[in-house]
Amino acid sequence: MAHPKRRQSHTRGAKRRTHYKAETPNVTVDPVTGTMHVRHRAYYVDGDLYYKGKQLLAAKQ
Repeated sequence: MAHPKRRQSHTRGAKRRTHYKAETPNVTVDPVTGTMHVRHRAYYVDGDLYYKGKQLLAAKQ
């Protein structure tokens, strides 16, 4: 396996990591339930499971 001949500086490592940024998740308001949720993910509202405004699973009574 190849090994580096010299140690990389802290500056070069920091330059490589400049693209690792925290991003805010894309949230949207569902027109049916009116709750905010992450896009393209199933979400719970009062125990019921929803996806794209359609109820997938009902809460246990």
